[in-house]
Amino acid sequence: LIKVRLARKGTSGGEEVDLPRFTETHELEISLDGERLQLFTLAGETVSPEDRENPLYQQGSRQYLDADWQVRLPVGAGPRDVQVAFLKKPSAAVETERLPFLRPYAGAGGDTRYQPYVSMVTISGPFGASTSGDTPSRDRLFVCRPVSPADADESACARNILETLARRAYRRPVTDVDLEMLLAFYRDGRAEGGFDVGIQRALERLLVSPQFLLRFERDPAGIAADTNYPVSDLELASRLSFFLWSSVPDDELLDVAIRGTLHEPAVLEHQVRRMLADGRSQSLVNNFAAQWLFLRNVQALAPDLDTFPNFDQSLRQDLQRETELFVESILREDRSVLDLLTASYTFVNERLARHYGIPNVKGSHFRRITFTDDNRRGLLGHGSILAVTAYPHRTSPVLRGKWILENLLGTPPPPPPANVPSLEDTTSDGEVLSMRERMEQHRANPVCASCHRLMDPPGFALENFDAVGRWRDRGESFTAINSSGVLPDGTMFEGPAGLRDALLSRPERFVLTLTEKLLTYALGRGLEYYDAPAVRAITRDAARDDDRFSSVIMGIVNSMPFQMRRSQS
Repeated sequence: LIKVRLARKGTSGGEEVDLPRFTETHELEISLDGERLQLFTLAGETVSPEDRENPLYQQGSRQYLDADWQVRLPVGAGPRDVQVAFLKKPSAAVETERLPFLRPYAGAGGDTRYQPYVSMVTISGPFGASTSGDTPSRDRLFVCRPVSPADADESACARNILETLARRAYRRPVTDVDLEMLLAFYRDGRAEGGFDVGIQRALERLLVSPQFLLRFERDPAGIAADTNYPVSDLELASRLSFFLWSSVPDDELLDVAIRGTLHEPAVLEHQVRRMLADGRSQSLVNNFAAQWLFLRNVQALAPDLDTFPNFDQSLRQDLQRETELFVESILREDRSVLDLLTASYTFVNERLARHYGIPNVKGSHFRRITFTDDNRRGLLGHGSILAVTAYPHRTSPVLRGKWILENLLGTPPPPPPANVPSLEDTTSDGEVLSMRERMEQHRANPVCASCHRLMDPPGFALENFDAVGRWRDRGESFTAINSSGVLPDGTMFEGPAGLRDALLSRPERFVLTLTEKLLTYALGRGLEYYDAPAVRAITRDAARDDDRFSSVIMGIVNSMPFQMRRSQS
């Protein structure tokens, strides 16, 4: 059952408000694997300008116009492509005039400039299925099939399936005790509903096992307290797979660990490079970037819609995807990590290109483009980062400066004092203040001045980017933006390009900070003072190989914090 729900005007006291009114007819298509299943029509209304101003116009229930927008049909098991979309109007000129904003309907009232858009697609089922069917996931689970319904055949096959699953889930060889626990659940399920139900019950038990949900590293027997020792090859395999894949080791990595050869330098390097080349290393890019660059905050962005009417969920997703693809390219191409600051390219689709003012980009797919504007180069020009370091209605040199100090230079400022007053937007005469003038008033307080002296200059360098990452030449006061500044060491700069050059005057500072962030991610803990020699060694060795991403990762994998632990007191 495929159901489509349109976006409402909003909520009122937890109750859904009716759909807005639209003056044109719209057609929505639901298709499966490229074949149309159903075409639904949302009828338009002819409304005069006088009626549109009448409060009675908004009365009457339109909430359930999409109540019957659903399709029920039989579908074979396996991956399928479901598409839901409004059909494009035949006249491009009408489309342009009809949509003065890129963003679809979001406000209150009955403004007919906005057009309907899909809020939710729900796929339910299967209903009344008599068999499980064949799917890729079942093929991975069922490594064998019983030859006959006899108890002996089914038990032998069940043991084979569960031994394979437990080996992967527990990330180690499976013992008879492990198997007997799972087989007990299998036997109960088989008695209830046959072989498949038995495997299901055992799998449910496996997925709630602490040995699957938690990573245990136990001290060897007889070792003295507070003693440093290398972790076992099986523990090293888990550390490696969760670092690079955010998942369990595969069979090859487990086989090497079980043979006890994973710790050998040549074997370990081969496994690291194999895993980085595997598609599963995408998890390293997405999860590390989400943690280091605050990309996980992009989905929570809520810019003021009066100030930024074109900002919507599609743009929010595109901003995050751009940065993920950019970081992935540095990893996949094994470029210098300094390219994260200097690269003259990025990835955009039509929606994002229009947001940045880049011409001649069409379509929803992302493609690599080269910047001619030095201000956009590297991470400092990414809208995702510029937006998560701003407020909903305006920029924030403080947030952006703090982000640069903490994530690029590794020198986070102290936390702010309590009861910090908000910035004054205007003078006593009602004149709008520029952002620099507002911050100068704020820094007049000696308590605030010491920290803002460090944070504000790099933040002001990005002031030409507004709160959603678009370039501008004038700020909120409609005066020309002053993006110059001086770093604490006396280095002067102008704008994003100047700030980037200032940061690269000491490139080792950025590489060291990136290494600290990546090692924190790999270990799953914060770094301590005794980790500092390992960090310096990693960056020193990476510098000999042009600071390549793979060199930093190999340095982390070979480091003492990654390969060793201390016994319990």
